[in-house]
Amino acid sequence: MDKNKIFNATGDDSLENRTIIKGNTTGLFNLNAVKYPWAKSMYQLMIGNFWVPEKVSGLGDDAIMYKQSLTDAERRGYKGIISFLTFLDSLQTVNLPNFSEYITSPEVNLILAIQSFQEAIHSQSYGTILETVVEARERDEIYYFWRNDKTLLERNEYIGKLYQTFIDDPSDQNFFRALVANYLLEGLYFYNGFAFFDTLVYNQKMIATGRMINYIRRDELSHVVLFANIMKEIRREFPEMFDESELRKMFREAVDQEIKWTNHIVGNDIPGISKESTAQYTKFLANERLRILKLDPEYPEITKSPYKHLEAMADNNSEKTNFFESTVVNYTQSSSMKGSWDF
Repeated sequence: MDKNKIFNATGDDSLENRTIIKGNTTGLFNLNAVKYPWAKSMYQLMIGNFWVPEKVSGLGDDAIMYKQSLTDAERRGYKGIISFLTFLDSLQTVNLPNFSEYITSPEVNLILAIQSFQEAIHSQSYGTILETVVEARERDEIYYFWRNDKTLLERNEYIGKLYQTFIDDPSDQNFFRALVANYLLEGLYFYNGFAFFDTLVYNQKMIATGRMINYIRRDELSHVVLFANIMKEIRREFPEMFDESELRKMFREAVDQEIKWTNHIVGNDIPGISKESTAQYTKFLANERLRILKLDPEYPEITKSPYKHLEAMADNNSEKTNFFESTVVNYTQSSSMKGSWDF
């Protein structure tokens, strides 16, 4: 695969010749000519979801609770999961432009740029949590937890190598595998960590951290949809690239790794989470992510989430009030986007 040229006077961005990848781009963002209408909806949603961590209050209360009220197991889970999530969003912030260099739809390039910005906000958010909640002497331990924890190091190496292989050798196969890895990162790797924070909040602990995580999850759900759409367009336009057997192999590996990591950092030591619920939830999520791609479930025996009591927290793009706070989860900026890309 060849990278997009910054400027290409002989390019052809016409709708009839535009493709999601492998097109002949000019470098021009002509947003009055959009081939993929879902990109317009994604743009409006993602811009409307703008937020900054400074507007999330209450982390000072979490700092007191972290020291005085969390169990040793809860503190260990808090630190380990923050470390993993920080790594994931750091990786995404750096790597997303590498994908964009091969996407030949300007409307999709635009929303990938918005995603990169959101991932940077997430990294800032985790930094804000650590700066406020934990003592300075613990921060480096959390940031570099993976250096001393074999299980987390294996997780980080697996993800990082998939991306690096694509960067070093941008073949069709490596591009597809990197897309699947991104989809799994956005759609599977985050969510047992999110469930951990939701469970703390459900038990009336670390409320502000949970509020921050809720905003992050709302963004990540839009990223899941974005990469699902990219993969479906590739399947439609370049079916020879869409390798379902490889995709399912990667899904199974991701599920196994996610269960192993969550059991390692949380196990049966957090009220409301068990090794059994972790396995069921991870496989349930894998089935849901396959369903979005219009593929059959990998684990047909799993048909429901074990965390029904947490679903109210995950209703992130509605105007409902979150049950553990008195503020509306969805920022009102979305109303200012009415009319954007109205052609």
